[in-house]
Amino acid sequence: MRLLRRLLLVLLLIGALFYVADKYVVDSNSLHKISQVIKEKKNVIQTKTAPEKQLLSDRYGGDLFQWIDKTTKELEGKLGTPIRKDLSSYGYTWWVYTDQKEQYIQFGILNDKIQTVFGTGSKLSIDPLVIGQSYEEVNEVFPFSEEITYKKGISSYTFRLNNDDMKKRPLAKITNDLFIQCYFDTFTDKLSSVRILSGDLLLQHRPYELQYRGELPEQPSLSDDEWLQVEHGMEQQIFDITNVMRHSNQKSSLKWEEKVSEVAFLHSKDMSVNNYFSHYAQNGDGLKERLAAKEVFYFSAGENIAAQYPDAAAAMEGWLNSKGHREALLNDGYTHLGVGVYRLYYTQNFLAKP
Repeated sequence: MRLLRRLLLVLLLIGALFYVADKYVVDSNSLHKISQVIKEKKNVIQTKTAPEKQLLSDRYGGDLFQWIDKTTKELEGKLGTPIRKDLSSYGYTWWVYTDQKEQYIQFGILNDKIQTVFGTGSKLSIDPLVIGQSYEEVNEVFPFSEEITYKKGISSYTFRLNNDDMKKRPLAKITNDLFIQCYFDTFTDKLSSVRILSGDLLLQHRPYELQYRGELPEQPSLSDDEWLQVEHGMEQQIFDITNVMRHSNQKSSLKWEEKVSEVAFLHSKDMSVNNYFSHYAQNGDGLKERLAAKEVFYFSAGENIAAQYPDAAAAMEGWLNSKGHREALLNDGYTHLGVGVYRLYYTQNFLAKP
């Protein structure tokens, strides 16, 4: 009997061991399955974020859209060395590419990556848009709104566009952190140029009325030497864009006139320092007197002035949309141009010379 009891006890122990082992195997498989489910859910979440990252490359085929967040190495590898590298007043550097006739592009480089692009010209690749496209056609691709909000963390920024903004430079959101400004020639109701930029840079430019909750980023503070670099770059940008705009309107190209650019610069500086805005200085002198003081000879002359535009490209679009300034900009008789920029005051002096 004792032997029989021992055998029964051994059999019970063995059974218990098998039961525990079986339970362990079952639990291990369950944990494995749960782990697989978690991994699959992670993959699903990751897959859901991919379309946003691919939005620009999938939806917009034009070269301009493809460059955002690309490196300078990639830019140089595709387009070569820029004709200039111009410091901006917003902390980034413009890399300028242009043939001065059919295409003008400047890429804003910050921390070795492209953060903004401005482009104009008849041969600009911005699919699905086309320079010269009607307002209605562009609005179908990018629905414009009088209010557009950009959120960053707990801060919220709402750009409010007035009627003039909506006609000349409407804004559209491409992704949560990327926007496009579409500049229109209101005399033809056609697309003149485009600017793609991040939300942070849009806050730096502040081209529209702004309502916000949270902190407003401070704009860069530049030294006098840095301002000189910015001003010189904007003078060259205005000259280049002028010729591209003239070519788009079947006008001849203008030649740079250094002595006249000095005249233009002094007038821009005088307006800024003495806080006025006029073609006539406070002593009554106009363009005729200013040119005579520098012994500049010409058949005829004209002047465009602008102030407080965020940069040269924006000032150019302002002139294009003003009747008197437009007439000077696209005048058939002019042959030479001098440009002077001081801070955010801009002057163009046109000449007709033999």
